[in-house]
Amino acid sequence: MAAQVQRMSRLMVKTLRDDPADAETLSHKLLVRAGYVRRNAAGIWSWLPLGKRVLENVTRVVREEMDAIGAQEVLLPAVLPKEPYEATGRWEEYGAELFRLKDRKGADYLLGPTHEEIFTQIVKDQCTSYKDLPVILYQIQTKFRDEARPRSGILRGREFQMKDSYSFDTSDEGLAEAYALHREAYIKIFERLGLDHRIVSAVSGAMGGSASEEFLAPAAAGEDTFVDCPSCDYAANTEAVTFVGEPVDGAAHGPVEELDTPDTPTIEALAQHLGVPASATLKNLLVKVDGEIVAVGVPGDREVDLGKLSDHLAPAEVELVTAEDFTGRPDLVRGYVGPQGLEKVRYIADPRVAPGTAWITGANKPDTHARNVVAGRDFEVDEYLDVVVVEDGDPCPKCGTGLKLDRAIEIGHIFQLGRKYADAFQLDVLGQNGKPVRVTMGSYGIGVSRAVAALAEQTADEQGLCWPREIAPADVHVVAAGKALQTELALDVAEQLSAAGLRVLVDERAGVSPGVKFTDAELIGVPKIVVAGRRAAEGVVELKDRRTGEREELSVADAVARLR
Repeated sequence: MAAQVQRMSRLMVKTLRDDPADAETLSHKLLVRAGYVRRNAAGIWSWLPLGKRVLENVTRVVREEMDAIGAQEVLLPAVLPKEPYEATGRWEEYGAELFRLKDRKGADYLLGPTHEEIFTQIVKDQCTSYKDLPVILYQIQTKFRDEARPRSGILRGREFQMKDSYSFDTSDEGLAEAYALHREAYIKIFERLGLDHRIVSAVSGAMGGSASEEFLAPAAAGEDTFVDCPSCDYAANTEAVTFVGEPVDGAAHGPVEELDTPDTPTIEALAQHLGVPASATLKNLLVKVDGEIVAVGVPGDREVDLGKLSDHLAPAEVELVTAEDFTGRPDLVRGYVGPQGLEKVRYIADPRVAPGTAWITGANKPDTHARNVVAGRDFEVDEYLDVVVVEDGDPCPKCGTGLKLDRAIEIGHIFQLGRKYADAFQLDVLGQNGKPVRVTMGSYGIGVSRAVAALAEQTADEQGLCWPREIAPADVHVVAAGKALQTELALDVAEQLSAAGLRVLVDERAGVSPGVKFTDAELIGVPKIVVAGRRAAEGVVELKDRRTGEREELSVADAVARLR
C-alpha cells in the first residue's frame, strides 16, 4: 500500500536559522526552529503539520500498547464540574495550579488536570457486580495546569497532551496485577519510542495512594533530580529517597553550655565564629503548616527540601514564616532558635538528628547559642521525617554505597491509588457472596507531548533534530539539489519509496539553494536522507543516515531496496 509523499513546496513549514530569544532548552530551540510548534502564549503551543505528525506517532504507539493489555479507550470532557473534586478534597489541594472558571449562571467548573474523580463516577454508574471487573479505562486528551512559571517550550506548558489510564479491581491482588501490566506496557512504549529511561521509586503527591514509580528520561534539561546506585538496582526520585538514623550513646556528652555568639544568625557565620564545621551545628527552619508554626531540624550542612516536607505533610499547606510571624512570640528569637525549651511549637527533625546526637544550636536568646544540646536528653522530636535535600554521595538506602545524582524529564508515572477515590464516591460492587465490595484503583499517566520534547532532548545533535523512525514525521527525506534533472529524479525516487510503503518528505522547492535544503534536512531530523545531486544523470543518489552521518552512493533501485 502506497504511503504519503509530502512535497516541501506545499508543506506549511518555516525554518529559522537562529534560536528563539526566549528559548533555554535544546528541544525548545529546535522544535521552534524546525517549524514543529509555535508559541501562542506562555505555556500554550500550537502543533504545526510536522509537529502534529510526530505527536500522532507517539499517540499511536501509546494507544497500541494500551490496547494490547486489554485497556479500553474513552474520551472524557476537559471542562469538569467542581463537586467531584470537592468530594476528594482536590479542589483545594491543587491550589493555584488548578484552572477554575464559572459559567454564566455562576456555577464553578475546572479544566481537568487529571480525571480520577470522573473515571470513578463512570465506573460507579456502569459497574455494579464483581463480574463487571476488572476493567482498565484510558484516554489520550488535553490536560491543563496553571503553571507558575511555564518554560522550556512544550516540556512545561499550561496545556499538554497526556495519556491517563485507571484500573478498577475488587482486590489488592488485582490492583497489583494491573499495576504490573501497566509497568510492562510502559517499558514497551518507551523502548519503541527510542527513549532512554529509568524506573525510579517516587512519591504520590496530590494523586494520593501508596506504591508509586516514575519513568524518567535522563536529560540535562530535566527538572526532576533522581539518584542511581552504582552498586545495586536502587533508583529513586530525590523526594522519595529515605535515610534511617540509628540512635547513638549520648552519655559522654557534657551538660548544655551557653556560648556568646554575637552577630551569628546564620549557620555560616556561626561555624566561622566558633571554628567548627557546619555539620556540627543544628539548623532549625521555621515554617507554617496550615498556619501553625512548626520547627524543622536538620544538620547545619544540609538544606531542607521543602518539596519533600510538603509531600510528607500533604494535604496541609506548608509555607515559610515571615518577619511578622515573630511578632508577639518572645520564645522565637530570629536566627537563634533552638529545639530545647521551645513552647507550643511542634518539632520535626530529619533522621540524621538521631537520639543521642549532640549539636551546637540556638539558645533562644539574642546573640547566644548552646553547645552539647543532645537529642532525646535536652529536647524531644515530635516526628522524624526525611526532609533534607539529597546530595551526591549520600548512602544508598538499600546497600549503603554512595548515590549518584542525575537530572531527568518525567515521562510517566504509575500509582497504586488504593481506595482513596472509591471511598470518596462509595464505589462498591456486589461480591461473589452478595455483599458489597469496595473497589480498589490504580492511576497511570504518560506525558505524550512531553515525550516529544524528551526525545528531542535525548536525540538531537549540533545540526538539529534526529528522530527515531517510529515517531519521525517521515521515513525518508528526499532532497533535490536544484537542477531540473535532479528534481525529476527526486520526485521519481519519492514515488518509488511511497509505493514501497514508506512515508516520504521530498524537497523539490524551486529557487531554494542546495545549502538551505541540506541544512533544513538536518534540522528537521528525518532518519534517512536521499540526495539527488551531481550523479543524477547516472541514476545514482546519495543515501545518508541522519544519526551516524554515514553516506554512500547507490543506484535508485538499490537505495529503494535498502530503505524498504
